Amino acid sequence: MVKQTIQIFARVKPTVRKQQQGIYSIDEDEKLTPSLEIILPRDLADGFVNNKRESYRFKFQRIFDQDAKQETIFENIAKPVAESILAGYNGTIFAYGQTGSGKTFTITGGAERYSDRGIIPRTLSYIFEQLQKDSSKIYTTHISYLEIYNECGYDLLDPRHEASSLEDLPKVTVLEPDQNIHLKNLSLHQAATEEEALNLLFLGDTNRMIAETPMNQASTRSHCIFTIHLSSKEPGSATVRHAKLHLVDLAGSERVAKTGVGGQLLTEAKYINLSLHYLEQVIIALSEKHRSHIPYRNSMMTSVLRDSLGGNCMTTMIATLSLEKRNIDESISTCRFAQRVALIKNEAVLNEEIDPKLMIIRLQKEIQELKDELAIVTGEQRTEALTEAELLQLEKLITSFLEDQDPESKLEVGTDMRKIHHCFHYLKKLLNDKKIHRQSTAPSENKDQNCQEPLKEEEYKKLRDILQQRDNEINILVNMLKKEKKKAQDALHLSSVDRSQLSHGQSSPFPPGNPDGPKTLPFSASTQALDSSTSPYRSSLLHRKTGMREEMSLGRQEAFEIFKRDHADSVTIEDNKQILKQRFAEAKALGESINEARSKIGRLKEEITQRHMQQVALGISENIPVPSMPDQLEEKLRSQLEEEKRRYKTMFARLKALKVEIEHLQLLMDKAKVKLQKEFEAWWAKEATSLQVNSPAVTPSNHVKPFPQMSEAQHERSQPLSNSDVYARKILPSPGPLLHSQEQSSPGAPMENSIPERPVSSVPLTGDSQTDSDILAFIKARHNILQRTGFQ
Repeated sequence: MVKQTIQIFARVKPTVRKQQQGIYSIDEDEKLTPSLEIILPRDLADGFVNNKRESYRFKFQRIFDQDAKQETIFENIAKPVAESILAGYNGTIFAYGQTGSGKTFTITGGAERYSDRGIIPRTLSYIFEQLQKDSSKIYTTHISYLEIYNECGYDLLDPRHEASSLEDLPKVTVLEPDQNIHLKNLSLHQAATEEEALNLLFLGDTNRMIAETPMNQASTRSHCIFTIHLSSKEPGSATVRHAKLHLVDLAGSERVAKTGVGGQLLTEAKYINLSLHYLEQVIIALSEKHRSHIPYRNSMMTSVLRDSLGGNCMTTMIATLSLEKRNIDESISTCRFAQRVALIKNEAVLNEEIDPKLMIIRLQKEIQELKDELAIVTGEQRTEALTEAELLQLEKLITSFLEDQDPESKLEVGTDMRKIHHCFHYLKKLLNDKKIHRQSTAPSENKDQNCQEPLKEEEYKKLRDILQQRDNEINILVNMLKKEKKKAQDALHLSSVDRSQLSHGQSSPFPPGNPDGPKTLPFSASTQALDSSTSPYRSSLLHRKTGMREEMSLGRQEAFEIFKRDHADSVTIEDNKQILKQRFAEAKALGESINEARSKIGRLKEEITQRHMQQVALGISENIPVPSMPDQLEEKLRSQLEEEKRRYKTMFARLKALKVEIEHLQLLMDKAKVKLQKEFEAWWAKEATSLQVNSPAVTPSNHVKPFPQMSEAQHERSQPLSNSDVYARKILPSPGPLLHSQEQSSPGAPMENSIPERPVSSVPLTGDSQTDSDILAFIKARHNILQRTGFQ
């Protein structure tokens, strides 16, 4: 607890015109309390001999003369109060004085220079700076801003201020349910950073009631209370500290007889003077000893500031003085009020309390423990049965207790006898079930041994089917390699005939409608020969090149690659891919150009806005009217802005058209790929079926005849080979000897010998060394399959 009187300070407002010498003097002796002496000028009309008092002396903690800076005011007045707020004590700073004496400038500050910031923005900066430095606690900051206008309270942070009149806004009312002040309809806004808190301050200042009076051009016509609520808690601690800081800007008192105001200004002046009169009554009552009643409820302002005046708070008052000859009487009255305020003693207490959430949990646990102890002491048995959820929870606890390997683990089910009895019954049931399981273990082992043989037979059958499928794939690929070899021989033969005809000076045997025939055949033959020579090394790259699904075997992927190369739509797909790449590149370039245009438009708009602001600032500083017509520089900027907008719209329309074209091309490619996959699946199924039908009677002399047959070779020489002709050829697969060997195997043979290993000499070879090497590579792949499946 900290006991201290209200600290009072005085600040003298700088005079606009040159003042008369000798009106006041400041005595700042280091050993004594600083004092301010106000000297009344002698009035010659009263004569040389009169009984009027000529000087007044008042003591303050410190007196700030006309040349005092805002930073000095904050360091000496507001900073100690802000430090007490961070320590957990309540604080209040309020400015008191006549209208036009500098109260708002001291509390809020001026808007012309950054150095003119007042106590509120500097206090916010200091508090948030200290919060960032202290990482040992968790802080929460909230802001509220109350305005008391004509003895009615309003929330300055209410978002409805801009769209509603003052009469339509909800009024803030004072409630005292538990001897504590609660303000209804006053909102609290959380501020996590200094920027958010300053934005709330500026929002409230724009909603204040300000009017022009004979004493002040921008006189605030209401009392305003800016409150900072600060909560702090250490991690893991159960105590929470709450503190609040009131920064009060009181409206200035004024003599109506001197100002001569009327109408609405007169009504406002009456309410301002009345509330200040009630504030002075509270001050007088607090300064008197043995006073039983303090009239806090006479006005709303004294009700809100009850803790600040004679309560749990560290309060500081700033007396603002305008020491001009015409304002001497008001300045003396302000100093007398400050002297009475200095007599009030406050008792500031550290605001600590236990976290309500932790308190609720602790009390609930204590209540449950007391109930359990009472049940044990009284021995009362509960008659109601346990619910299904409780029974299930108990069974889970017993299971986890039995599975726990820790010898010191405990089964905690509470003091409820119903739960204890159920635990014993459940343990007994588990023990009986375990005995029954041991008795039935012996016959079950015999059944497991009998069941292993059918499972082993099913596994052999599955492996035999996989091996047969791989054999069919090898046969299909061998037939395709023979086809490739035959096509290469035909192409070489036709190219030799063409060269012999050209050497004798004859004309091209190709018809005029297809002049590209002689170029297509050699290229196709060389490409197919290259593919057949490199086929053993292509199987590892097929998945990356073709995008086939992972479940396809290597042989099937190789077949799909050849099928895709000879298909009529392969050229169309490649052309679409190239066009799609071009469109993507063009769209990317357009997107970058659009982003550049957008950023340039933004820069031009900012330049135009800055130009306007410069013109307005120049007009205000030099008192020159703002020109209505834009200057030459602004016209140039506007023309550039319009040109960039037209360019942006053109590029955006082109980008939309490119998007539609890209989506159309992607759809065409997807359809072509689906069609190609379906046709390959149909062809593959047909070839596998023909292999199973024509499997017997295979000799090494058999070879594959392409379709059309060799009897039509002379006719093919006279006609060029197109892509559709190559695709129309059908490959007759070579039957696999595996099926024939399976037919000859005896049904009574054991399962290990029912799948013979294929000899190399039983594979139908073509007679060509390169093709035979490819066939041997596929047979080697088959041997690897046999080894992986477990057959040696």
